[in-house]
This record gives sequence, structure tokens and C-alpha cells, in this order.
Amino acid sequence: MITTRQALALGLLHGPTELLPVSSSGHTTLVPWLLGSSYPEHDPALRKSFEIALHAGTAAGLLWALRREVGEASRGIDARRLALIAGSFLPPAIVGYTLEGPIEERLGTPRSIALGLIAGSAVMAAADLLGPQRREREEAGALDGLLLGLAQATALIPGTSRGGMTLAAMRARGFRRPAASALSRHVALPVIAGAAALKGVRLAQRGLPPGSAGPLLLGAAASAASTVLAARLVPVERVGSLLPYAAYRSALGAIALRRLGGSGR
Repeated sequence: MITTRQALALGLLHGPTELLPVSSSGHTTLVPWLLGSSYPEHDPALRKSFEIALHAGTAAGLLWALRREVGEASRGIDARRLALIAGSFLPPAIVGYTLEGPIEERLGTPRSIALGLIAGSAVMAAADLLGPQRREREEAGALDGLLLGLAQATALIPGTSRGGMTLAAMRARGFRRPAASALSRHVALPVIAGAAALKGVRLAQRGLPPGSAGPLLLGAAASAASTVLAARLVPVERVGSLLPYAAYRSALGAIALRRLGGSGR
């Protein structure tokens, strides 16, 4: 079974790594593996159930952290915002619904995640160096929404990072760093909540593994709390240059590849 310590540690790790462009899925898999934890050796169905709980906790924490902005956006909804939301949601919803299984089976290994971290870092660094970046959040339209959606669909590959890909897409579209950060975080909520709901329905159909309710609830609570804290410490307008995140991700990926040592795993 997943221990209390593992559930708490991974829950606390999940919130910040979901909000920052460093890949929560990559950290949930790679960090325990690099530290020699028994978590990667647990039954795949148990780990999948636990990671669903982590995403549900993150969605709840993000909804709470952005409650004022969500309320303001819902009161000021118009055709432009509807197009932005629809475009950012539909591509990851379609790809996630149809390809979730094959992606998890073929691209969830330490090697593929490490390569995803490094490839995503290159995209982030390139987008961060583009210029000029003068657009504001209010200028985002249907095309920007579609590109956000495609970026989020690409981020279903473990290691690439939803936040990293959406930030890169918006900076490549000429949005200023605060505007790109706000757009990235605001479109995250529907996708994270939708993914958690879809996986939750499938989990309910299969049923929880025996004795797993406690660790799942603890992990979800820790994930929600760490998401709220991370959102307060790093508000939407404070994600600056992507280069430090790209360097960190590349280093983590390189460490994992060195540990693998050409084993082919």
C-alpha cells in the first residue's frame, strides 16, 4: 500500500509542480524513482488511482485560489472569452479521452519522461527569447485559445508540462510575461478539473483498490493545500523568465538519463 509518508510527500509536491512549468506528472514519477522510494513499485492501478486523487486535490485548490478571478470572469463572459475557453479546452479533452491509455502505457517510463522534460525545456527557452512581447491578456482571441488548447494537448505527454507548453505558446504569440502567465493559469482549471472528473468516473467504474481510501484522501488534501499555498506565493503575474525553469528541468532529465545509463528502460 501507499504509505502515509508517501501520500503526504507526493501531495505536497503535486500542487507547486502543477502550477509551475516543471511537470507535475514528471515529478510524481521521477522524484520517487530517483530517491529509491517504493512508490514506483506499487501496483499500476493503485498508482493511477492515487494520481487521480492528486489531480482532484489540485483542481479544488486552484478553484479556491482563483475564486475571485473565476467569479469576475463568469460575470463578464462574452463571445471572445467563450471562444478562448472553448479553444483551450476542446483539444486536450479530445486527445485525453481518446489517447489517455496509450499515452500512459508507452510514455510514462522514466526515460520518456526525462526526454519530455528536456524537449519541453528547449521549447520554453526558445519561446522565452522571442520578441517583441507586447500583447495583454485582454487581447487574447479564438486563435490564441486554440493554440492554448493544442499546447495543453501536447502536455499530455508526461514530462512536457501543461504550464510550460501554454506559457511557451503565449510568449511565442507575443504576450507579455504577466499576461502569458495569467492566461496559462486561467485555462488550467477547466482542463485539470475535466481530467480529474473523467478519470474519476473511470475509477468509480473499476472501484477503489482495497484499503486505498485513506492514502488517496490524504494525498488529495495535501495536493489541495499545496496548490493554494503555491498560488499565493507565486501569483499569476510573477512567473518571469522561463530560462531558470528550463535549466532545472533539463538538469532533472539529465540526472534521470544518467541514472538509466542506457539501460533502455
